[in-house]
Amino acid sequence: MAERSKVLDRVLVLEMVRVTEHAAVAASRLIGRGNEKAADAAAVEAMREALNELDFDGTVVIGEGERDEAPMLFIGEKVGRGALEGKPAGPRIDIALDPLEGTTITAKAGPNALAVLAIAEEGGLLNAPDVYMDKLAVGPGYPEGVIDLNRSPSDNVRAVAAAKGVAPGDLIVCVLDRPRHEALIAELRGLGCGIMLIPDGDVAGVIATTNPETGIDLYMGSGGAPEGVLAAAALRCVGGQMQGRLLFRNEDERSRARRWGITDLDRIYSLTDMARGDCIFAATGVTDGSMLKGVKRRKDGSITTQSVVMRSSSGTIRWVSGEHRSHRYK
Repeated sequence: MAERSKVLDRVLVLEMVRVTEHAAVAASRLIGRGNEKAADAAAVEAMREALNELDFDGTVVIGEGERDEAPMLFIGEKVGRGALEGKPAGPRIDIALDPLEGTTITAKAGPNALAVLAIAEEGGLLNAPDVYMDKLAVGPGYPEGVIDLNRSPSDNVRAVAAAKGVAPGDLIVCVLDRPRHEALIAELRGLGCGIMLIPDGDVAGVIATTNPETGIDLYMGSGGAPEGVLAAAALRCVGGQMQGRLLFRNEDERSRARRWGITDLDRIYSLTDMARGDCIFAATGVTDGSMLKGVKRRKDGSITTQSVVMRSSSGTIRWVSGEHRSHRYK
C-alpha cells in the first residue's frame, strides 16, 4: 500500500462526496428540460458553494474554462475557506472538476451524466488546456506498456487481446459517437471488435474499462483534455493504464497550451503525468448510468443519490448511497 499523504489526510474523503452530491442534485432539476446551459450553470453554482464551505486552500486547475469564458470555477480560481479568508485553513490542494459531465445527456435525459471532482496535493494534477486529447485506456491486470499511443488502434487491440488470451474480435472498445471517429470505428470493426458507442460522458467511459461487469476492455478516441485528467485521477485509484496526447486544431489552441506552461505540444502523457501523488476522486450520478444511479426525488420530499469516492494511496473505493432530507436540496 502506498504511503498516505499527510496533506490529504486532513481533507475528509466524504467531504468530496458532499460536493458532488450538491452539484448533482442541482443539475437534476433540469433533467430532460432541453436546456444544457441552465443545467450546467446550476451544477457549477452548487459545486462552488459546497467547495467554499470546506477548510482548505484550493486552486482549480481543471475547470469550466479560462476566466474570461467562465464566471465561476474557472481555471486558476481559488476556492475553500483558506482561499476566501486569506488565512491558513487546511491544506493547499489542486482541484479538477466537471460539475456536470454530460450537459447534453442531462438536457435529453440520457444515461451516464455525472458530477465529478478530483483533488490532489498542490502540483499533482496536469493543468491541461481546454482542447481535445487523444485518449487510450485499459483496465487493471495487464502488463505495463500493453497500450501505446504511438501504435495504431489495431496494434493496441492485438496487444491487449494477446495479454488477455483472446482473439481481437473478442474485445469490446468504448468510443465516443462522433463523426471524427468514423475511421477509428471502421478499423476496429475490421478486426471484428465489438464497439460500445456513447453519446457523451467519456469520464465514465474510461472508468468503465476497470469494471468487468461493463464488458468494456479498452477506451479509444479523442475527447476533452480536462475530462482526460479527471479520468486519469480515477484510474490512479482503481488501477489501469492510460495515455493522452493533446490535439490542437489551430494556432489559438496552441497558444492557449503555451500559456499554461506546456512547451512540448506532441508529448504523450502517462497516467502519472496527468495525476500523480495521492489523489481522491468522487462522482455522483445525475442520470442513471453504467456506474451510478441518478438522482431520484421521492413523494415524501426526500432525495436519493448514489456516489463513488476513491483514494489512490489506500486503494479504497467507497460506494455511497445518500438520502437527503435537508432544506438545502429543495
